[in-house]
Amino acid sequence: MEALDKHEIGTFDLVVVNLYPFYDKVSSTGGIAFEDGIENIDIGGPAMIRAAAKNHKDVLVVVDSEDYPALLEYLRGKQDDQLFRRKLAWKAFQHVASYDSAVSEWLWKQTVGDKFPPSLTVPLSLKSSLRYGENPHQKAAFYVDNSLSEVNAGGIATAIQHHGKEMSYNNYLDADAAWNCVCEFDKPTCVIVKHTNPCGVASRDDIIEAYRLAVKADPVSAFGGIVAFNIEVDEALAKDIREFRSPTDGETRMFYEIVVAPKYTKKGLEILRGKSKTLRILEASKNSKGKLSLRQVGGGWLAQDADDLIPQDIQFNVVSERTPQDNELRDAEFAWLCVKHVKSNAIVVVKNNCMLGMGSGQPNRLESLRIALRKAGDEVKGAALASDAFFPFAWKDAVEEACESGVSAIAEPGGSIRDADAIDCCNKYGVSLLFTNVRHFRH
Repeated sequence: MEALDKHEIGTFDLVVVNLYPFYDKVSSTGGIAFEDGIENIDIGGPAMIRAAAKNHKDVLVVVDSEDYPALLEYLRGKQDDQLFRRKLAWKAFQHVASYDSAVSEWLWKQTVGDKFPPSLTVPLSLKSSLRYGENPHQKAAFYVDNSLSEVNAGGIATAIQHHGKEMSYNNYLDADAAWNCVCEFDKPTCVIVKHTNPCGVASRDDIIEAYRLAVKADPVSAFGGIVAFNIEVDEALAKDIREFRSPTDGETRMFYEIVVAPKYTKKGLEILRGKSKTLRILEASKNSKGKLSLRQVGGGWLAQDADDLIPQDIQFNVVSERTPQDNELRDAEFAWLCVKHVKSNAIVVVKNNCMLGMGSGQPNRLESLRIALRKAGDEVKGAALASDAFFPFAWKDAVEEACESGVSAIAEPGGSIRDADAIDCCNKYGVSLLFTNVRHFRH
């Protein structure tokens, strides 16, 4: 202060900084050269912001143009509100932290590129406060991941909501599960999800037929669920969603929490809006492959590659005497694609590219099998079955019960010490057994 007084230099009361647009530059669709990326890293700006924020008691610091009106009102009031100053300081430090996280992420990819760096910062921004969490007594909020890897990478977090009530915590989880599942399929497909499990899946050239078959798989579970499509919702499909009656009684209109699709025609959107004031209508982009999957545990995070494998990425190896027919192999692949989205222990029964039944979340595989077979009913004859993991027992257990039910093909990873029993059992009943060597646990 003596030096300032000596040279008659005044103190700063306000610091306003707009940093170099590093994030926008390195995330642009055209890409950027390494040297240009380095050039766009701001040095002096963050230093000034941090210095001002540290001295917020005497210096106001602003890094967001949306704070200008509040700043002007504060200055006109000629009052010393330390809480306002602290809030601006917090925002300043958070802004610099997010900026530095983008630089760190970009440099790591340019230098090493490994998905699992020694330290990791994930910049999140609040998108909305939610009414509550999984249950009414839990407070909750929804944050968007601003990592560079998520730019234009699709997903439910960036979906556009065209209509309906605000999204809830459980809505986001269920919509994410439905969208991730339906995007796996190439043909026109409908997926219906309840409590993050697909209870109906069907692919057809006629999307209306696919929708009705997906409902038919488990109409009781589908009621109040989430419906997802991987193609545009047009007028005809929207009318069917609005008017279709439950197969259980032929009278009750199907009710849904959410409809999600990649796009809607103008008329299709208008018709869906007329179904219900509360129906949430989401327009989403397909998730990019190769994403890093993060999951929280007490005191830490688990990180892994997303389970992106599709049937074309693996081999369905025939280990039984009987070779599956072409349609049975296609159904086995379809079932394998469905089962990876079902909570373990998971069993899915499929015929003609349509889920007939699924068993999920049971502590033992035999119970999951029995649930799936019960839902499939008499249609199980000639169907294909997929298991997310190997069968630990065969005789007088899951494999034999599946064979006795009339399934014609079973797809499973293999790898059990009793694989030979499973093969012998399938040979006895004339069932095709396919080993994929890929497990699909989902916890």
